[in-house]
Amino acid sequence: MTQTDSTIFYPTQKLTVPDEAVGQRIDNFLMGYWKGVPRSRVYRVLRKGEVRVNGGRKKPIYKLKSGDLLRLPPVRIEPQGETEVPAGAWREIAQRILFEDERLLVINKPSGMAAHAGSGVPFGIAEAVHQHHCDGKRTELVHRLDRETSGCLLLAKGRSVLNVLQDSFRQRETHKQYLALLVGDLKGSRRVDLALQKTKLSGEAMVVVDEAGKSALSDFEPLAHYPWNDRTLTLARVTIHTGRTHQIRVHARALGLPLLGDDKYGDERLNRDAKRQGLKRLFLHAESIRFPLEGQTLYFEAPLDADLEQFINALPMRETP
Repeated sequence: MTQTDSTIFYPTQKLTVPDEAVGQRIDNFLMGYWKGVPRSRVYRVLRKGEVRVNGGRKKPIYKLKSGDLLRLPPVRIEPQGETEVPAGAWREIAQRILFEDERLLVINKPSGMAAHAGSGVPFGIAEAVHQHHCDGKRTELVHRLDRETSGCLLLAKGRSVLNVLQDSFRQRETHKQYLALLVGDLKGSRRVDLALQKTKLSGEAMVVVDEAGKSALSDFEPLAHYPWNDRTLTLARVTIHTGRTHQIRVHARALGLPLLGDDKYGDERLNRDAKRQGLKRLFLHAESIRFPLEGQTLYFEAPLDADLEQFINALPMRETP
C-alpha cells in the first residue's frame, strides 16, 4: 500500500492465500486486507470480476482454499476515515443488547438503523460496535437485517466463530422467525416457495419473483386477526428457510398480503392511514433466532418494540381466526 496526504493506493497484486485465511469468505478477507476500502467498493470489484481466484471469477460467498492464487486489481481511494458514531446512537444500541459472551453479541436492532454503513449511510450497528464496544477485537456481522426491520441481529467475535456461524446459515441449520402485520386475511398457514431476483424498476432497486432468480422459502402462520378500517389485518409469524433480500416483504406481496408500513412493496394509501394511527414504520420484527454452536443449541428472542406493541394493542381483535 502507498499512502500520501490525499490518496491511499493498493497496486495490482498476486498472492497465495495465507494459512490463516483458509476457510474465510473472500469478501471478508478483502475487507481486512484492503484497510480503509469501503465495503461497497469491495463488492463492486467482486461483482465486476476484477478479483480473480485461480484465474476465474468468484462470488462474495466463496470460501478461500489452501493454495488459491489471488489476483487483486489496483484500488485507489481518498482517505476519509471511519465516520464517528455519535455517543447517543451507541447508547441506544447498548440498551438493546440481548446477550454477550466471548464469542457472540446479540442485539435487538432498532428500526431505522442500518446493520452496516453503505451508500448514503455513514454508519450502522457494525461500526457503532467497533468504535464503542469492541475492546480492540473486531466484531463482524453474521447476517443482515433490512434497515427498516427491528429485532435479533447476530455479531461474531473473531473469524473462527464467524466462519462456523456462516456455515450454519448456509447449511440451513439456523432457525429464524419474524413477526409481520399483513394487510389482508391469512386464513391458514401458507408456504411460499418462489425464487427471487434483484432488479431495477424505474431506477429503483427492487426484488421481484422470478423463476430464474435464487430459491427462497418462507412459511406464514396466522396468529391473530384484526378488523381495521374496511380491511382485515393478520399478525403472522414468518419462518424463513433462506435469507434473500426483502424475502418476507416480496413473498407477502405475492400472497396478496403486503406488509403494513412497507413503502416499497406495500399499499401507499393504507400506509398513510396507518401513519395517521401511529404506525410510522414497517411492521416487521425479527422475533427469534436459534442456531448450533460448539455442541449447544442457542436461542434468543427480541421483544416487540413499543411502537409496534402499541399499534397492535389499539386494534380490536377478531374473535375467530
